Amino acid sequence: MRIYLSVGFFLSLALGSAWAADTLIIWPSDWEVEALPQTDAAVQMRQRAVKHDANGDPAMVVELTQTRLQPGHEVNVQGVLLEMRKAVQVNFVHGGFQSVCTQMKTSTLGEVPAAETTCTITQNGVHVMTQTLVAAASKALAWSLSYAGSKEGYAANRDEVMRIRDSLRLDVSP
Repeated sequence: MRIYLSVGFFLSLALGSAWAADTLIIWPSDWEVEALPQTDAAVQMRQRAVKHDANGDPAMVVELTQTRLQPGHEVNVQGVLLEMRKAVQVNFVHGGFQSVCTQMKTSTLGEVPAAETTCTITQNGVHVMTQTLVAAASKALAWSLSYAGSKEGYAANRDEVMRIRDSLRLDVSP
């Protein structure tokens, strides 16, 4: 789980009911949410939420980052997602894990068109973790979302994360 938490830079979401800029995230009460330090002036919001299993161990981690774009800048969402995937895979390799990711597919984040991929992480041929990466952009803002969990944690919490993800209200105004 340490590797999975170290990938937190790309993980994305938050808890309870939280406003960040004009993005609204509604979190179930059993998720632990924290605002993360913003290392870039363009980053408007970066939040992480963790759902713990019955033993108190992280079962699922979700992280959402919102970044303001420079006027006129257009984001290559597939290119951003490819870079996110490469970074995650390199981090896992350095930790002694292997990862295989699905082909990128079109998706949505809230109501914003997005691209996503899901990676299966193994160690010595055994499936230990699953991580989904999502990238989306409007004319003024870009978002990255990631959610990851142990094999069991991901399976048990995927539907809840999808409800949270679908309920996101992103400010897409220019």
